Amino acid sequence: MIGPVQTSKTLADVKYEIRGQLSRKAHELERRGYEILSLNIGNPGLFGFRTPETMRLAMIENLGQAEPYSHEKGIFPAREAVVMQQQDRGIHGISVEEIFIGNGVSELIDLSLRALLNFGDEVLVPSPDYPLWSAAVALNGGVPRYYDCTSANGFEPDLAQLESLVGPKTRAIVVINPNNPSGAVYGRDTLNQIAAIANRHDLVVLADEIYDQMVYDDAEFVPLATLAEESVCLTFSGLSKVYRACGYRVGWCVFSGDLDRAKDFLHGMELLAALRLCSNVPGQWAVQTALGGFQSIRELVSPSGRLYESRQVVIDRVEASPYLTMCPPMGAMYAFIELDERFDEKLEDREFACELLEQKHVLVAPGSSFNTPYSNHFRITTLPDTNTLHSVFDRIEALLGQYA
Repeated sequence: MIGPVQTSKTLADVKYEIRGQLSRKAHELERRGYEILSLNIGNPGLFGFRTPETMRLAMIENLGQAEPYSHEKGIFPAREAVVMQQQDRGIHGISVEEIFIGNGVSELIDLSLRALLNFGDEVLVPSPDYPLWSAAVALNGGVPRYYDCTSANGFEPDLAQLESLVGPKTRAIVVINPNNPSGAVYGRDTLNQIAAIANRHDLVVLADEIYDQMVYDDAEFVPLATLAEESVCLTFSGLSKVYRACGYRVGWCVFSGDLDRAKDFLHGMELLAALRLCSNVPGQWAVQTALGGFQSIRELVSPSGRLYESRQVVIDRVEASPYLTMCPPMGAMYAFIELDERFDEKLEDREFACELLEQKHVLVAPGSSFNTPYSNHFRITTLPDTNTLHSVFDRIEALLGQYA
């Protein structure tokens, strides 16, 4: 008898539960007629946020030039705009040759790790992490080693523990700042110490900065590349979050720092970029307008801005809850919320998320799906309007009241 077709063994250590079993269950409930409040994904367009009109017009006006393949690294105006942005931030010594445009940051993470890793190489990844990083490391033959970012430390890294994880096979360190899922924005001193660790141990720095302009109150975003000038540093960002253009699938990766030592790495990225021909060309025509135009994100994250007000509702509701605690998110578009210790033996995060979906029709992401050793957190996006968020927390309180 012929058996089933087996999947690759490389998938054994890959998970992406943000769009996993719970999400499929939510779709089933929607097909049965239930209205689900989905807070599991940071997708601005689903919550009424629009891409700036100037970006849409830039795409439309250049559609005639978007039909052929572009250069494998991306169109020149897009890469030039990224160079100018990086130079304005104090990152020097780069040109368009060090810029890669990809189908979102996700593709570039995969390409960069594929170009860097040999089987068994280790990459230092934060816990909690954005699970794509762990998955991409595993898919490319590497081993993620997790450094702790706990609520007791405001979700900033434990730097001593981080450095203790460095071994002979360690090749790189991943830094997600502003952080997904915790909303932490790392201080300059923390980033300086991370850069020093990378330099001492000859590690490639992989800086995921997709939420770079999405910071609140007195939080300051510091580009890691400005501090990691003696190492090889890759900075990842794109249009999806700050510019609310997830569907355009446009991200970029910037090589900076010690570029002489990065020559082989750059050639590997060029080869992989050429093999996939190019990234989505129409979306690339929005980059120059996005980076050079009016930065509407500043209004959204300032007091009275919609993102700020929604975040404040989450902070207020958690503070008022007898069942929840949280480090207030200082950046990004998420809240990483902790269940009270009274639920430790009654309700782990996955069970809580399942019950919340089935009973209250709210979809959240269990905290342990972000590669944590604990199971008492959940993540929501702060994108919904304030009324929706109040409804969500009313339902959460009602469910937890049953278990309390």
